[in-house]
Amino acid sequence: MLDTVIVGGGLCGLALADGLRRAGQPFALFEARDRLGGRILSEQSALAGMPVDLGPTWFWPDVQPRMLALVESLGLAHFPQHDNGEILSLTDPNQQPEALTVDSVHGGAHRLAGGMGALATALAQRLVPETIHLQHALTALEDKGDHIELRFRHIDTDVIIQARRVVLALPPRLLAEHVTFAPEMDARLLEVIRATPTWMADQAKAVTGYQSAFWREAGHSGNAFVNHAQVVLAEIYDACDAAGHAALGGFVAMPPEVREPYRLGMPLLLESQLGQVFGKDAVHGELHYQDWANERYTCAMLDRNPPEAHPIYGNRRLRDQLGDGKLLLGGSETASQGGGYMEGALDAAARLRLALSTSYVPEKTASSNADGLASFGNWVAVQRSHVQDRYRSHLNRVLAAQHKAQLTQRALLDTAGQMYDEALQQLDRLPFDTRSVTVEQGRSALTPAVLTPFNGFIRELVDTALEFNRGSCAISNFPDEHDPDRIYMDAIRRDLSAAWREFALSVNDALLEKSA
Repeated sequence: MLDTVIVGGGLCGLALADGLRRAGQPFALFEARDRLGGRILSEQSALAGMPVDLGPTWFWPDVQPRMLALVESLGLAHFPQHDNGEILSLTDPNQQPEALTVDSVHGGAHRLAGGMGALATALAQRLVPETIHLQHALTALEDKGDHIELRFRHIDTDVIIQARRVVLALPPRLLAEHVTFAPEMDARLLEVIRATPTWMADQAKAVTGYQSAFWREAGHSGNAFVNHAQVVLAEIYDACDAAGHAALGGFVAMPPEVREPYRLGMPLLLESQLGQVFGKDAVHGELHYQDWANERYTCAMLDRNPPEAHPIYGNRRLRDQLGDGKLLLGGSETASQGGGYMEGALDAAARLRLALSTSYVPEKTASSNADGLASFGNWVAVQRSHVQDRYRSHLNRVLAAQHKAQLTQRALLDTAGQMYDEALQQLDRLPFDTRSVTVEQGRSALTPAVLTPFNGFIRELVDTALEFNRGSCAISNFPDEHDPDRIYMDAIRRDLSAAWREFALSVNDALLEKSA
């Protein structure tokens, strides 16, 4: 019988395996694919002479400390994303793109020398090869009381494994779609799992390698936004490495059901789109294309209907220890911080490593209401410091959905809504002692103190958004968004005030529920 089985060889599973190795704890890792890395995927471009990333590309050292620490501990070189030069905006396929100059698009993002695949490779090289089992797809899991029995499909053979503890380090929705549980999974947990989107699972990405970065020679940054009826790549970026090997990357605008009929003709469509934006030199490249919606071990059927904004991750039920502590869920989507990103995968791995050690400390550590309020206030302060990144992400989503009006209003409401939803989840994790807290006319005495860290948030959010808009080429063709009039601003503030009132009531309800 094995001590610990890790199912899933993505970043979370690999980081957890490395942590257990360093702690001297035995484990075995099982991965359904014939490779490690999960959504991390780098392919070698012969023409460009470098690996190109078809999965995650960037990390942000200033706001993702776990990623920075791991990259540096592995001795991997990283470099800032190239953003210098003109940004191109194409809104009419029959016209030339408009060129604008802005300071930055990617907000301090860095990339890895050798592609993000170098991260997965470096982690895998730390592990004993005999602990890794590829092409093992989990199909069933049964609680046997003092251990768990797992059934894998290995090529054309069923393999039975027994383990004292099991970590399922893969997107939660894949569990509901591919794995049979005995006894059946709790209905409430299953509902949470089905409601947890797999980040970027519905996306398709293209990277084209070139012999030289001709766009840089022309004074362009490589960044471009395309917004017209025939759009194929909505967002394009410079994918060169630090040594100057040349490539352009982009995200396909079409959803999965629209992409499928064009599958065979997609290379020609992508080539044509790049030519529209960057000219004839852009059509003579080497295309690398990945449609993640067709990846059985990434995209569940529910994921083929993408969320309109970055999903709200952090549901604590996904971090509960199941089966009397024998079964734990992992993967980036279960993280309390950075859900969906590589930072979230490392956050989940750190939690799992603690849970599998004898010194495990539960998440709920606040010993008093004062501690809880201080912890919550610190969390809000950190989130507020990233409000521009949140707004930019939601604005890009609104643009990608090809909305023509109320872009700022939609992005602001999505930003505030995400912040409030995450705050409620954070509040739920803190074990306030409400037995001695007074309640008058249905209002908890703790409610004002919980809301205090948000003082001035709406004003700060609006000011940040307007400042960002003034320097953004992505909405350069929407003058009402660059310089909104008083009527538009009044409508925005009314909607944000309504969202705040709803949030404040939800906070009070959550505190009352704790005292019930």
